[in-house]
Amino acid sequence: MEEEKLREVEAVLEKIRPALKEHHGNLKVVDIREGEIYLQFEGGCTDCPIVDASVKDVVDIAIRGNIPWAQKVEIVTPKYQLR
Repeated sequence: MEEEKLREVEAVLEKIRPALKEHHGNLKVVDIREGEIYLQFEGGCTDCPIVDASVKDVVDIAIRGNIPWAQKVEIVTPKYQLR
């Protein structure tokens, strides 16, 4: 994972995290590869029924709207294996 790209993604996530942390949740970057960003919900967000397509869409829009090289944002499960 390139450090510069990771910093860019983390900067956008820092704007989203306060809302997630209110519900004891978080997002972590699992991988960044060829314009694709793989994220994982943590804590209270892991099994929360409110974390649906709309929350995922907000994350996608925030990242792709602020990072020109980001082509795809994927939310993965804890069982995700790096290729």
